[in-house]
This record gives sequence, C-alpha cells and structure tokens, in this order.
Amino acid sequence: MSGNKPVVVYGASGFSGRLVVEYLREYNIPFIAAGRNRARLEEVMKQVPGIEAAQFEIAEIGNSVEELAKLFAGAKVVCNTVGPFIYSGPLVIEACLKAGCHYLDISGEQEWIREVATKWGGPFAQRGLLAAPATAFMSAPSDAAARLCIENKGIDTLETLTMFRGMPTFGSTQTIFAVLQTEAHYLEQNQYKRWPPATAMDVVVPGQIQTQLALAWGGFPQPVWFKDHPQVANVKSIGGLLDRQIMENVAATEKLYMEKIAPLPKQERERQLAEMANSVQGGTPPRENLRENRTIDVVVGRGSTDLVQCTLVGTCCYRQTGLLQAFAAHNLIRSAPRKVGFASAAQAFGPREVLGVLENHGLSKMKMF
Repeated sequence: MSGNKPVVVYGASGFSGRLVVEYLREYNIPFIAAGRNRARLEEVMKQVPGIEAAQFEIAEIGNSVEELAKLFAGAKVVCNTVGPFIYSGPLVIEACLKAGCHYLDISGEQEWIREVATKWGGPFAQRGLLAAPATAFMSAPSDAAARLCIENKGIDTLETLTMFRGMPTFGSTQTIFAVLQTEAHYLEQNQYKRWPPATAMDVVVPGQIQTQLALAWGGFPQPVWFKDHPQVANVKSIGGLLDRQIMENVAATEKLYMEKIAPLPKQERERQLAEMANSVQGGTPPRENLRENRTIDVVVGRGSTDLVQCTLVGTCCYRQTGLLQAFAAHNLIRSAPRKVGFASAAQAFGPREVLGVLENHGLSKMKMF
C-alpha cells in the first residue's frame, strides 16, 4: 500500500508524531500519516506548519500485525511514535519485519530496548534492515557524544546525564509511569547491574547554580547499546526534568509504586499506572518555545588516567526528536545504514552526522573539554 510513500509515521496525531511529519515535509519526503482515528489525524495534519506543501496520505489502521504489515508494505521506513513501547512496540516492529521495512521509534524504555536487541536484532540484520529504537532526544544525542568521547582509546567508563525543561507530553507521561514496573540496569564490567528501586541523586548541571534531581528512569538505552563493546565496560545513565519539584514528585511516586502497586496483578497494576499518568497529563502541551524549553546532555568519559567531558547545550527536546526521526528516515531512503540489525542512531548514521543535523537546525551545540 505504501509503495509511493516511502515513510509511514505511525501515531502521527500525537505531539511527537506531528513534529516528525513537520520535519519530513522539510526534507520533501512523501509519507503516510497513520493512526487509529482518521478524524483526529485529519484535524492534526491541518495544524502542521506548511503541510499544504507536503505529499502525504492519511490512513486509519487497526492494531494487529496483519493490518499494520499490509499498510507498511512497499514503504522503506516506519517511524513509530506510539508508546509506551513495552506495550505497543512488539506489534509494530513485527509488522515492519514482515513488510521488509526499517524500524525507528522514539522510545527510551530500557526493557524495550533490550527486547529489540535480543529478539529483533538478528532477524532484522539477516534481511539487511535497521532496527533503531530510541532515535529521539532523550538518548540519541548523548549516545552520539559518548561515541566521540571514546575516540580517546583510554576511556572505558561512561556516565551520561540528560535533562530538559518543558512539559512532558501525554505519551511521555504514560511511559514515565509504565516503566515504574520494569527493572532499570546500568553496565558494570560488561554485566547488567540493577539500579536499586526509586534511585534518585543530586546532580550538578552546567550553567545552573541550583542542583537538580535525576533518576535512573528505567535505565536508559545507553547500557544496552554498549553491552559487549570492545572498549567500554561501564555505563550509567540518568536524567529527568529541570524542575526539582516535579522530579521530587516523581521520586515519591516511584516509592509509592513499590509499596502499594507493585504487588498487584499485572492487569490491575497497569490500569492504576495509566490512571496516575492521566491525572498528571491528560492533554497536549503547547508548542515548544526556543527561549524556554532548554535541554542539556552531559557525557563524562573516564579511564585509568584519561578524562573527557562533552556537554550538549540545546533547546526543544521534542523538536529534536522530530528532526532526528526525519533525518534518519531521509538517510535510510537514500542509502544503506552503516550498521543493520539493532543499532543506535549514531551507529547507523554516524555520531558527527547526528549531532551535526541538530546543530544545523539550531537545536543543540556541542562543547568538549
């Protein structure tokens, strides 16, 4: 069905989905805006800046592998923006493999990333296809910076901090609560080690006098990307919002979950988490403002006698996500990725290329020390 439209954006009516669409329009890439509600898709597409110049179709689609694979047939790339991915990801990635499409998503859930690595990496590689989850702000820029840090061959340990100022979307909020039920891991001597539940830590953020509170937040994808790396043996990743009060509330919620909700049956546990997320964010936040919605990534690389630090100063985390998805799709349409199977955006397209597109659009700038 998608033969004349090389990209399918699944979940195009969501906050992140419409930003992916917006940047696909800038790249002049024809696409299909897909989702479960045609009326909602039509309403949202009308609001995308410059949409009148885009080549696109709208597709209402059900939630089965067969229906999705039929829609994806003929496309080269699927951009999946529907989370939480521990719930929705398996159907979409299976449909991509069945249809012979590259798979991208905007996840950050470590449990999902590990599933893609172990279950889908091999089958995608066998077919010359890329499976690149977490092609998004919360993970991809810091991963690209980390790969520049380890050009110093003495570096064997990485720590990453990713923070942003802004209002999490409905989907992001659902994910924040959904990952409470998963185990978060870091990498120590190439072995996964579990973060203690409800881990929170004070962090010093460059450019700010007040310390911030960061969480393990499901573990982040970086420990999975560097598992079995020939040089890097240790990886810890933390992050959150540049709003200490919000982060203290999230930390308190993690403790509440462990005490009251974790012992419940799976279906009831998921229901209560979704209700909690709805009470926090039930709608669509306003469009990001370049002067308000700031971001920062800090990557520290350490060896026995070597030290490297890279800081990414940026703005508008959701715009960064939309751009990274469109950039990845643009590259996949025109050439083979540097790595097939399970890979990060930096592995697939190059760390300098990932950071370069963000800088060229005025969304992030790197400083190395």
